[in-house]
Amino acid sequence: MTTAASPVSRFVFRTSLIAQIAVGMACGIALAALAPEAARSVALLGDVFISALKAVAPVLVFLLVAASIASHKRGQPTHIRPVLLLYLLGTLTAAAVAVLASFAFPTTLVLDAPQAAGTPPGGIVGVLKNLLLSAVSNPVKALMEANFIGILAWGVALGVALRHASQATRIMLTDVSDAVSQIVRLVIRFAPLGIFGLVASTFADSGLDALLDYVRLLAVIVGCMAFVALVTNPAIVFWKTRRNPYPLVFTCLRESAVTAFFTRSSAANIPINMELCKRLNLHEDTYSISIPLGATINMAGAAITITVMTLAAAHTLGIAVDMPTALLLCVVASLAACGVSGVAGGSLLLIPMACALFGISTDVAMQVVAIGFVISVVQDSAETALNSSTDVLFTAAACPEADMALKPETV
Repeated sequence: MTTAASPVSRFVFRTSLIAQIAVGMACGIALAALAPEAARSVALLGDVFISALKAVAPVLVFLLVAASIASHKRGQPTHIRPVLLLYLLGTLTAAAVAVLASFAFPTTLVLDAPQAAGTPPGGIVGVLKNLLLSAVSNPVKALMEANFIGILAWGVALGVALRHASQATRIMLTDVSDAVSQIVRLVIRFAPLGIFGLVASTFADSGLDALLDYVRLLAVIVGCMAFVALVTNPAIVFWKTRRNPYPLVFTCLRESAVTAFFTRSSAANIPINMELCKRLNLHEDTYSISIPLGATINMAGAAITITVMTLAAAHTLGIAVDMPTALLLCVVASLAACGVSGVAGGSLLLIPMACALFGISTDVAMQVVAIGFVISVVQDSAETALNSSTDVLFTAAACPEADMALKPETV
């Protein structure tokens, strides 16, 4: 006998998760357009979804890293070094693309925005110092604050220490890791509702009116990110794999970038990326380390934001930028982007440090940061989508066993 709930049940269990998320997005946009007050009231769905992902991600990473290393068999390949090389190459390439785009489409700003709050780092040394201190943080504090550099360090240390533990102990650690993975899959099943709440509240609160004054700046930033996602990243993957990169590229964009765009959190997207890596048949020993590490240091989107905003400030002030200085900016932006997670405010608060290369005062630079916060509803979303999807893309490219043409999930 059929029931009234059967069409809903068929949609939930027979439709791919990505299709369900697309429906959630469409419903959120429609609700924001037709009933803004009602749209704001469903923001709780998005907040709960992001909070659940952020809560489970540190525990998942810690247990998965420890279990993978503890049970690792000698001679089994891990591919971590190639992934790190691809992370570095991808970030430097993204910064170079941003420099070329800024020269081709010079952008000026109206520097009358209110000064942004926050204290920018004093330089690259300060950023790297914060990164190093994060690695030796108290493990309990690292878990509570979602400090993934510290979580990785302690997970690796515990895994190495348990390499010589009894078989029963290592099996128990693996079982606990699998149990947390099951919780992650349960949370991910609620992604359509979470995305619905996020989209509805975002469009109801922000709209697009505030972005009209910065259309050209946004076009350069988002255009660079799209170029990196669809041209330079595939070229890097082809160089590494010698196979058509686009099936893998579109898989990562479809199943990682979409959720990252709306959660605007690389940390919250870690469980989703790990689940995707599992479906791509990657080595758990590789992705259990490369994905959380990538969420911390693989920041092509942040490098683009820092570079474009800094050069826009230079163009506004009439500062001539020669090619050697632009290349230095690429390196500085890439290194700074690697330490973004250790700086409150993310990539935007690293702009004053880059502006210092051109002698731009901190007062002016912080006005540029304030403009960054105005456009962050699009800029930060696109940046997170590029960063997070690239973590999976480069991890898969470094693993020869990856399924380059993964079909959409139909759970």
